[in-house]
Amino acid sequence: MAYSQHATVPNTAPVFHPTVWGDFFIDYSPEILQMSEELVTDRSNQLKEKVLGILEACSTIVDQLNLVDTLQHLSIDHHFNEQIVSILRNIHASESNSSNLHEVALRFRLLRQHGLWVSPDVFNKFKDEDGAFNVHISNDPRGLLSLYNASYLLTHGETGLEEGILFARQHLESMESDLKPPLAEQVRRSLQLPLPKTLKRVEALHYMSEYKDEPMHNSSILELAKLDFNLLQRLHWKELKALSRWWRDLYKEVGLAYSRDSVVECYLWSYTAYYEQEYSRARIILAKIVAIIIMTDDTYDVRASLMECRQLNEAIQRWEESAISLLPEYLKKFYLKLISTFQDFENELKQDEKYRVSFSIKAFQVLSINYLQEAEWSHHNYKPRFNDQVEVSSICSGAPLACVGLFVGMGDTATKEVLEWALGCMDAVKASAVVTRLMNDIASFKRGKNKNDVASSVECYISEHGVTGDVAIAKIGSIIEDAWKTTNQARFELAELFPAVQRVANVSISMWFMYANQKDAFTFSNGLDGTIRCMFVNPIRF
Repeated sequence: MAYSQHATVPNTAPVFHPTVWGDFFIDYSPEILQMSEELVTDRSNQLKEKVLGILEACSTIVDQLNLVDTLQHLSIDHHFNEQIVSILRNIHASESNSSNLHEVALRFRLLRQHGLWVSPDVFNKFKDEDGAFNVHISNDPRGLLSLYNASYLLTHGETGLEEGILFARQHLESMESDLKPPLAEQVRRSLQLPLPKTLKRVEALHYMSEYKDEPMHNSSILELAKLDFNLLQRLHWKELKALSRWWRDLYKEVGLAYSRDSVVECYLWSYTAYYEQEYSRARIILAKIVAIIIMTDDTYDVRASLMECRQLNEAIQRWEESAISLLPEYLKKFYLKLISTFQDFENELKQDEKYRVSFSIKAFQVLSINYLQEAEWSHHNYKPRFNDQVEVSSICSGAPLACVGLFVGMGDTATKEVLEWALGCMDAVKASAVVTRLMNDIASFKRGKNKNDVASSVECYISEHGVTGDVAIAKIGSIIEDAWKTTNQARFELAELFPAVQRVANVSISMWFMYANQKDAFTFSNGLDGTIRCMFVNPIRF
């Protein structure tokens, strides 16, 4: 489609919801812990040795599965990753003869989560001759909950697991009011959002308060979980403090007052990809990349005329300081800061890691091209076909760049092969982009769009197919679920890239949190206020 060089410049869109955080993390000083950080670290190390002993002493497969599940629920499994991988590989290599629904489903879920293929046929023993789930398991709430959560690791064409979700959900809903804690709370949470789609750190906060009521609970494991959470919270607060200062200085220096002031939310998105101590550098770099995505998106969407969008994209494609001559005055500082920020990333990396930044720059250039395409559509009031819209807008979600950016500061996981895979925007990366865009579009449609927004996927589907908003949202919901199946499938099809796939899956999982109940908590950040305080401000009490 040919476009005029002289399209009408739209009015500025409404100002975004103001940040609820301001300089909070710059000024905030956490309360003094009962023990010094050094003593907490020493005690934590003692408990790690103790829990390692418990893990090594597990003599049965059932005990091993239950303990691994507990460590994951409490978000301390990262301390025992090598041991857990070894245990699960051994379990995967052995036959399973259990007729207990919980045990079969737990084995299925843990193995699939770790990239180890298990056939859905393992559930055939719980079905009748017609292939339907047997009514005799409908009175086993723990088994049904395990079946429900396990079934959400389904891939394309696994209709039996789709039936497992429906069967388990129906019976769990009918018995929910009769269940006792802590199972009642666990069922309620999973019916709202199944465990494979739940943020690990959010689940950990819930489970820490429930674990003491579990029949086989261990006080050392619970103490380690609480200490570890508080220690990591201190680190995350320090990162947020430094990041907030960086953002405040950048925001003032560049003068982009029209852009969302959402650096805390950018950090939260980064945190959902990796919370562990060893990824501190990676977490900060990714948070800055997400902040750059937001600034660039708002420049294209809110501030720049169509001509300025074209000039900005041309400068980004050239990626050299001399290209500022192309830009209007208000974009010159922004453009130079873009280049210097990516140069700062390179300076932070070791000599043999510096090449990674070129992949993130290339991903940013691809993002810019697609931002320009959206600007062309918007300024000409052009409504694309649904598939064309999704192809462009899924890249504009920022998820493909984020999926490349999350590897820039990582350790050995971030090989050249991984970066090439991420930049190629295939399978799990593309699925993450589709989930991000479509969940955002549904939330925006429910809220009502800004005047300058390009036609969303929901609007394009309604226009192309002549259906109601509810029908369009239902169809798009099925596309989101298909993208989730693609993410699950990548765990097995890309076994050599499994650690990388898992991090990308974390980005997808965060979307079910950011857009819960079809609301955009990322842009309208007061919806995340409570979670951010629990994660980064309020320590766990003993």
